[in-house]
Amino acid sequence: MSETAPGDMLFRVDNCSIERALTVVGEKWTFLVLREAFKGVRRFADMQAATGAPRQVLSARLTRLVEEGLLRKVPYREPGQRRRDEYRLTPMGLDLYPALVALMRWGDRHLADQEGPPVLLTHRGCGAPVEQHFHCADGHEIAGPREVTPRPGPGMLPRAAARAGSSGS
Repeated sequence: MSETAPGDMLFRVDNCSIERALTVVGEKWTFLVLREAFKGVRRFADMQAATGAPRQVLSARLTRLVEEGLLRKVPYREPGQRRRDEYRLTPMGLDLYPALVALMRWGDRHLADQEGPPVLLTHRGCGAPVEQHFHCADGHEIAGPREVTPRPGPGMLPRAAARAGSSGS
């Protein structure tokens, strides 16, 4: 039998923010495209070379990221060439940076080679290593998930509404 938190049975999760986010970014090539965009790679050929993504896959991912509002297309033209598009992060895309850093840190901790992590993040202003921390609104540092209590938010839907909308099992 699994352990549940108080009130878990009273609410449904079909409007879960994690699930919704994963419908947009929950795929390997998407994260690799975003990784490159955060490094400043903007052009299709450069992104393809950096990610190793097949042309059709990369094209589909870029199109989806533009449609979802994480990237925007900016036209450019090299002298004597046809017009092409660069892909730049939008504010919505930039908001994913902490998630990518957290994923990278997890990989560094659990999956890196014996030599250590392949990339180190440092502060451009002083060169010190970048750290990622959680704090509550009152400024207390959160050491881990056992110090966090999930509570229903304003968008949480009562479980009874889920049953009312279903035809039964």
